[in-house]
Amino acid sequence: MSVAEEITQKLEDRFAPRALEVLDESEQHRGHAGYREGGQSHFRIVIRAEPFGDMTRIARHRAIHAALGPDLVGRIHALALDVAP
Repeated sequence: MSVAEEITQKLEDRFAPRALEVLDESEQHRGHAGYREGGQSHFRIVIRAEPFGDMTRIARHRAIHAALGPDLVGRIHALALDVAP
């Protein structure tokens, strides 16, 4: 299972989003710090889910990181988040 698939599965399980996009942007970072051949190092997540409604921006980001867990987050060099209810 790819990192993007793991991210998708964990976020779907935890938040039941009405919209979710997990984009591997690794190739755009070729030659930069953290780039790995084959990608799976730089991601952008766009998620829309009801549980984020009462959360601050920081709380939303913390919830995403908690849902992914330290093992998965530790394998990602960069994670851009666009989170909204």
